[in-house]
Amino acid sequence: MNNDTVKRILSRTMAATAAVLFTMGSPAVTQTADNDPPLNLKTDGFFSVGGKPTLVNGKTYMVGQMYVEMRIPQNQTHPYPIVMLHGGTRSGTTFTGTPDGREGWAQYFARRGYAVYVVDQPGRGRSGFLTAAHGPLQNSARNNSASRFVSQEKFKLWPQAALHTQWPGNGEPDDPATLQLAMSQLPAIENFDKQQPIVRDALIALVDQIGPSILMTHSQGGAFGWPVADARPDKVKAILAVEPNGPPGRGLEFIGPPDYFKEGKLALTYGITSVPLTYAPALAGPAELKFVKEDKPDGPGLATCWKQAEPARQLTKLKMPIMVLTSEASYHAPYDHCTVKFLEQAGVRPSFIQLADLGIKGNSHVLMLEKNNKEIAAVIAGWLDKTFKE
Repeated sequence: MNNDTVKRILSRTMAATAAVLFTMGSPAVTQTADNDPPLNLKTDGFFSVGGKPTLVNGKTYMVGQMYVEMRIPQNQTHPYPIVMLHGGTRSGTTFTGTPDGREGWAQYFARRGYAVYVVDQPGRGRSGFLTAAHGPLQNSARNNSASRFVSQEKFKLWPQAALHTQWPGNGEPDDPATLQLAMSQLPAIENFDKQQPIVRDALIALVDQIGPSILMTHSQGGAFGWPVADARPDKVKAILAVEPNGPPGRGLEFIGPPDYFKEGKLALTYGITSVPLTYAPALAGPAELKFVKEDKPDGPGLATCWKQAEPARQLTKLKMPIMVLTSEASYHAPYDHCTVKFLEQAGVRPSFIQLADLGIKGNSHVLMLEKNNKEIAAVIAGWLDKTFKE
């Protein structure tokens, strides 16, 4: 058997093996675009921050620690690193790859000269969990992701859901991309109010260690980002709030047509989070922050917003540049404008980017995992360039 024959056999075997693995839902090798240069890193590693020893039944455990994965480019052209904070049921893999094997936002921004720090929330993934400190865990059922982003267009629980086109697969339960997402979802601390101070404190420890930073939050992570910026306004140089937790005040349930929205209980007692923020006049407690409901929604397909009763208290520490970014088909599309209105009423001046206005259409809530994730990352990069050049 000559060398050419051996090479042909090996090539066929490798291709067949890859096809079988992909069919089973195994991850494809992360691919770079043809026009991407090699990812040249000065540092590629991890560390932990924020952990404290805690005594439980006579034994000492570490609690509150947060796993941090870092990618620092050889040619770091931007002075402020980006800290990437994932949302509910997810881990830092939200930003390090896609379910169909493409690169994520962590690599995108590292290629463009940003140091990137990707975290797993305390009590989640590689950050460790202690029942005695964190309480019970909660898992996410598969139908939650199916109806909220994988195949939301089939469920139509909110008016914009049918516009979804960007999932990198067919959305069926046995599709490889769907399986990858399902297998990457993680149990989380069940009590959301308990999560918030734990994650806040770990993020504060991180920015204290690495210095002035840009904070990117997604979904549930949005509620953790605001109090970090409030506590460290000198170190959080910008907030990239990608569909941040909301809406302000009362939560929403999605029930499909004809009404679509069902209001829940008061969830974010400080407006955009459940942990204290610096308001002026100062609050003695969250009960002093009064909410009123607007008379009607701002347009078709939108939820009716809650805001502060006038005169509105002002969020005096959130003066850094802030971007709120929303996709066309997400379940956030009906209410992210309420978050923006609440911030504006409280004296904050966010930039509100609605991707559909830029011709970027069809995205769900997990836009960083979808087919056009680089196109969206480019919008964020452009906003940062503009913000820090002015």
